[in-house]
Amino acid sequence: MSKILVINGSVTPSQNSVSQELGRRFLEEYKKNNDNDEIIHLDLHKEVVGNNTLSQENFATYWSETEGMKFINQLKEVDKLIIIAPMYNFNISGLLKNYIDHVALANQTFSYKYSKKGDAIGLLDHLKVQILSSQGAPKGWYPWGDHVAYLQGTWNFMGGKVADPILLAGVKTEPLSALTPSKMVDSIQEEIIKKAAKF
Repeated sequence: MSKILVINGSVTPSQNSVSQELGRRFLEEYKKNNDNDEIIHLDLHKEVVGNNTLSQENFATYWSETEGMKFINQLKEVDKLIIIAPMYNFNISGLLKNYIDHVALANQTFSYKYSKKGDAIGLLDHLKVQILSSQGAPKGWYPWGDHVAYLQGTWNFMGGKVADPILLAGVKTEPLSALTPSKMVDSIQEEIIKKAAKF
């Protein structure tokens, strides 16, 4: 049995959220093959790590706060991580960025000790990661705003084994924009089934 942590990085209300529908659908397919796995849901709206932004005022204590270590330890205790991460203004939500700022901590999730010059060693090398994302524009419209590549690089840096992400792009353009979130996700159902089975 595996422990799965699901992080909701969406700020859109659940009933209107394409990425949260994608998350529900992925988990539905995942459970068909892994019914005994423990699923832990983390809603960043309700956690200090989602709402506490790094600033001049808290810089000296930001990484010594117990909240950060609580979630670093959670990452060390789970086997798999699913990240629900839609695009907002060409990047991930502030909630998810705040979370990453808390858990990306030297000597806890990565280390330069014993590494080659300029390289780091990721310390979450037990963790399998699946990124589930959506964006309003078609893929490639904003090459400077590749939030999925940012997430892949960040979790690879911390040692995670990042599976091929699922990106539902173009949800604010035709023909997808005329559909409900559920119907939009229907358009990539085969990809969801295939990747959930591998994860």
